[in-house]
Amino acid sequence: MISIILIILTSLFFPGIIIRIKSIASGRKGPGIFQPWKNIFLLLRKGSVFSNVSSYISQIAPVIYISTILCVMLLIPFPGKTPVFGFDADFILFAYLLGLGKFFFIISAMDSGSSFQGMGANREALYSMLVEPAFFILIGSLALLTGHISLQELFSESCSTDNYIFIIYIIVIYLLAQICMIENSRMPVDDPKTHLELTMIHEVMVLDYSGFDLALINIGTYLKFAIYGSLIANCIIPAHWLIIYQILAFFIIQVVFAGLIGFLESFRARKKIVKNPQFIVTLSSIALIVFILCVLLINHVIK
Repeated sequence: MISIILIILTSLFFPGIIIRIKSIASGRKGPGIFQPWKNIFLLLRKGSVFSNVSSYISQIAPVIYISTILCVMLLIPFPGKTPVFGFDADFILFAYLLGLGKFFFIISAMDSGSSFQGMGANREALYSMLVEPAFFILIGSLALLTGHISLQELFSESCSTDNYIFIIYIIVIYLLAQICMIENSRMPVDDPKTHLELTMIHEVMVLDYSGFDLALINIGTYLKFAIYGSLIANCIIPAHWLIIYQILAFFIIQVVFAGLIGFLESFRARKKIVKNPQFIVTLSSIALIVFILCVLLINHVIK
C-alpha cells in the first residue's frame, strides 16, 4: 500500500518538475509545477467529443488504459515491503497489463479513421515491440542473479557491496530509465511538444480525444512515469533502512529522475524516425551484457 500512495503522490509533481526544468533551461519563466494537474482538472469538467466514423473502441479505450495502469500499481513493491498483489513471475502480469492498455490505446487511434493517428499507432506498436525484449532480458538477468522471480525480490541484491553486482544494477537503472522514456514517448524517440504530425507518436494518437477521456489518458501517462521511477527506486533504496528514510529517499530519487528527464530533453535532440528502431534494439544488446555478467557472476568466473 505504501508504494501505491507514493506513486500517486509522485505523479502529482513529476510532470511539473520536467516542465519547470525545461523552462528554466530555455530561459523562460514557464508554468508552475502543478500546472499539468490544473489542466487535467479543467479537462475533467468537460465533455468528450467523438468522431462520427469512430466506434465504441474509442470510448472505452481511455478507461481500459488507465485501469490497467491502476492494476499495475498493485504489483509494485516498496523496499522490504510486500506489494498489495504480488506473486512469483508477477513481472509477466506487470508487462502485459501495460501491454493491454497500450493495445487499446493503439487500436483507438486507428479507430478514429485518421491517417495521421494510424501512422502514430504504427510507430507506437513498433517501438513497444522492439523494447519488450530488453525488459524481459533485464528481468530474466535479475532473476538469474537473485534466484527469485517476483518483483519484490528481484531487487534484493541491489545494495550488495560486491562491485560487479553494483555495476549490474547501475546498468539496470539506465535501462529502466530508457525503457520509461520510450514507453512514454519522450526524447530521444519522440518530442512531446512537437506539432508536426509526420514525426509525432503519442501526441498524434490523442488528437481526437478531448475532455474527460483526454484527462484519463494524461493521468495514466503520469502514473506510468511514477511506476517506472518506483522500480528505479527499488534498485537503490536498501530494504533494511527505517521507513521514514526510505520514503525520503524515494522522493529524492523521483525528483532527481524527473529533473534529469527535463535536463536531457532540454539539450538532447530527437533522433530521426529511421534511427529510432536501431536505438531501441541497442537497449536489448545492453540488456544482454547484463545477462552475460550475471551468468559469469553466478558461475564464479568473475569474483
